[in-house]
Amino acid sequence: MWYHFGVRALSFFEQEGVGNMGKSLKGKELGEGISQRSDGYYVARFRYGNGRRKQKVFTDINSAKQWMIDKKFQVNHYVTNVVKENAPDFTNTTVAEWYNYWNEFYNKDLSPNTIRNYRERFNRNIFPVIGNLRLTDVRSIHCQMILNNMKDEGYAAGTVYQTYICMGVLFKAAINNDIIIKHPLTGVTYPKGLKRKTIRALTIDEQKTFLKIAERSHNKLQYRFVLQTGLRTGEMIGLTWDCVDFDKKEIRIEKQMEYRYGNQYWRACSPKTISGFRTVPLSKEALDILMEIYKTKDIRKKAPELDCVLTYMDTKNHVEKSFNMKNLVFINYRTGMPNKSSSYDTHIDKLCKEAGIKSFGMHVLRHTFATRCIEAGMNPKTLQKILGHASIKTTMDTYVDVTNESLHEGIELLSVI
Repeated sequence: MWYHFGVRALSFFEQEGVGNMGKSLKGKELGEGISQRSDGYYVARFRYGNGRRKQKVFTDINSAKQWMIDKKFQVNHYVTNVVKENAPDFTNTTVAEWYNYWNEFYNKDLSPNTIRNYRERFNRNIFPVIGNLRLTDVRSIHCQMILNNMKDEGYAAGTVYQTYICMGVLFKAAINNDIIIKHPLTGVTYPKGLKRKTIRALTIDEQKTFLKIAERSHNKLQYRFVLQTGLRTGEMIGLTWDCVDFDKKEIRIEKQMEYRYGNQYWRACSPKTISGFRTVPLSKEALDILMEIYKTKDIRKKAPELDCVLTYMDTKNHVEKSFNMKNLVFINYRTGMPNKSSSYDTHIDKLCKEAGIKSFGMHVLRHTFATRCIEAGMNPKTLQKILGHASIKTTMDTYVDVTNESLHEGIELLSVI
């Protein structure tokens, strides 16, 4: 699997270069080597050390930036191996070998949960079918077989889709490195009869009913805060006071927290994706919630275990950071510790039964926030930034559903035009 590039290859990879700083149609700097055409598409141009150029066209800026990162990484990695007279030749690389390589170099910026999910899906479902195939020999039929097998074995639709996504990013990285030309998922169809579980949004009436019953809950401020900001549960749990700017009326999202039941400890990590690092503006209600909590932060109950420093890797800036849990914004009034995600879901279920509405989980509050924003006329691109999505498609396809109420409201608008 290894061969020596030789002197000629060394001169080819000895340095990399990019074009000048490009700008968008609105004049915003996009980064070196990236520009925007008059039709809205983005062009990324990369120049190798020997003057050879490579360019690619993208529909969104994030994909263009990721391609540039991939190219720089590819060149730097090859340079290191050429110096050692050992450079990778992917001609006969198996899918399993490529997965290990991809997992080592491409997964560093993903959340621990995503990495774990990819690993489980690859080991359980992908490897048995194509793990020993050469990467260049994988065809659409193989990928279709993996999904069909999962359906026949009774896997949930969400798990099947997770496998689909894992294969998607795995082979996309191979395309970006010029190892394969065509994506094996092209032409693959989602197994018939399998429908992904849609994430519901509360209707306006359901939202009012839930908030009314939640008034007696000690978690009411957390529920209202997510409905006002759209934070993920882990982001809300991991919010610390140093990330709150009362003057600018905004919060910085730069980490999240989760409780690991297996080893019984709290873990901090970066947001789900690089786009998850963001600044979220605060509505008047969200600001009032934080001010209310801030007034009591020094007198509220704090468990001895709360005086604990958590360290995590900032995947955006590639530096190690830490914080003391005593600075967390949201603390359970009774235990003096942060609430676990599952605790919120369990409590919401009880409130829903009392209110007589269909039960839901914390993530539905985030989905409801997004839906209310769209119904209020917010620009989807603005919502994308607030939610921390890398792609506008994710915002539109996953979080923005049209409720029956908004359908009727839309038709009624015609009568005043």
